Amino acid sequence: MKAWLSILIIPALSGGSGQAEAVAPGLPAVQTEEIILSVDEWNVPWDDSWSRDPYVGPDGIVYFVGQRAHYVGWFDPETEEFGYHDLEEGTGPHNVLVIEEGTAWYTALRSHHIGRVDVPSGEITRFTLEDELIGPHTMALDRHGNFWFSAYGGNGVGHFNVATGEIRGVRVPTDRSRPYGIVMSPDGERPWVSLFGTNKIATVDPETMELEEIVLPREEIRPRRLNITSDGNVWYGDYAGGIIGRYNPADGSITEWDMPQGPEAAPYAVLVDDRDRLWLSASGLNPNSLVAFDTRAEAFTASVEIETGRGAIRNMVFDAETRSIWFGTDTGHIGRVRIN
Repeated sequence: MKAWLSILIIPALSGGSGQAEAVAPGLPAVQTEEIILSVDEWNVPWDDSWSRDPYVGPDGIVYFVGQRAHYVGWFDPETEEFGYHDLEEGTGPHNVLVIEEGTAWYTALRSHHIGRVDVPSGEITRFTLEDELIGPHTMALDRHGNFWFSAYGGNGVGHFNVATGEIRGVRVPTDRSRPYGIVMSPDGERPWVSLFGTNKIATVDPETMELEEIVLPREEIRPRRLNITSDGNVWYGDYAGGIIGRYNPADGSITEWDMPQGPEAAPYAVLVDDRDRLWLSASGLNPNSLVAFDTRAEAFTASVEIETGRGAIRNMVFDAETRSIWFGTDTGHIGRVRIN
């Protein structure tokens, strides 16, 4: 299915629940031209629910997982053809990552392993996880070609060496912190993690594996996912409050803004594009909307309703080559938003 959806441009709607700093001189003003060019959605032909966490491979193929149907799938945007490899029943794949063409890595949230799929043959290699690394959730690729992952079930954060298969891990000191979203610092060295069961985010020293927790300003904050702009600032979505926040690691300051959709927005997926714009899925709306926030001008600038986004859009990826945001929906669709 392909669809053209209505677009709303929100001119310079800014301000929030924190004291925002003034925009620095020389930064561009909020763009007034159309930000969102088009929205396309395709029905996954064999899926009944939860096509999620797309990732664009080096060859332009879009990989994703079926959390409830237990598969690793792919989609060719040029031919609009789908393919997949089945995983064992009960795997519960949650996230997929493609480092080199022909090989897909996935997290098995329910069966507690990291898996590698040879796409041409369908051969699967499993790396079993234990203790603080059970329930692997989301992966983030570092600059060395290895990846970090959040361990939702084990209350930890892990590092996987792709060449050797070595796995390192660290437990989060706060019990039941529910490590969730994970992204890398701009230099690709240090992971940042949202602790969804708390009002905290965390980071890990890649050399010492020492984990530092950062307490966010309100007890009721629940940061589900996060992302990082090129200046090193960490941005999180407060799923419980309909708020986005910015943590500055340089001085420890935190600033927050209310989303235009209000407390019911429930920001879930959090994405940063190559112009340092923040894109959030307002998963509390039915259907979901994607909302853009210009982090330099500190203003909400656009919103688009996603027709098939019922339930939740859980994660998104930005493909700089095609200037596209890719997402999956609980209703069994893969979607693309083309942006300026």
